[in-house]
Amino acid sequence: MKEENVILVNEDDQPIGLMPKMEAHEKAVLHRAFSVFIVNDAGEIMLQQRAGDKYHSPLLWTNTCCSHQREGETNIEAGKRRLHEEMGFTVDLKELFSFIYKAPFDNGLTEHELDHVMVGYYNDVPNINPEEVANWKWMHPSEVKEDISENPQEYTAWFKIIFERFYDYIVEHSEKS
Repeated sequence: MKEENVILVNEDDQPIGLMPKMEAHEKAVLHRAFSVFIVNDAGEIMLQQRAGDKYHSPLLWTNTCCSHQREGETNIEAGKRRLHEEMGFTVDLKELFSFIYKAPFDNGLTEHELDHVMVGYYNDVPNINPEEVANWKWMHPSEVKEDISENPQEYTAWFKIIFERFYDYIVEHSEKS
């Protein structure tokens, strides 16, 4: 399988080129990414545990799905595509906000991403792709916050950053309007 390119961007999210995904993570180059949060009618967030053979952050808990946009793909299109690939369902998504973060990993790779955070609503059981996802669960945002505080090593870097910076915003959008 051919390695996917990521979209390199400046701090204003303007595309400035393409680069193979692994090279971008080796060089810590800023690129576009997204994180999807799926919420149920009880206000709980669907978390996924990353598959054990992921090249970084294996078996860590994180938001419902995340990845990188492809050239010519909108943020929403990318979120829907990846949600279906990882979790086996598709719902309407709404973009909430974006932010830049940089997180080095023990394996020498670095995530340096302009992350677009989206939300969607779903109440059923996902059909997870075992190549991408080891497990999943529903948790209320307050429970997630407490567990991150007690067990930070069990969560991905970007998920902890999103929760720390945007907890109130996430709680506000975990309830359907």
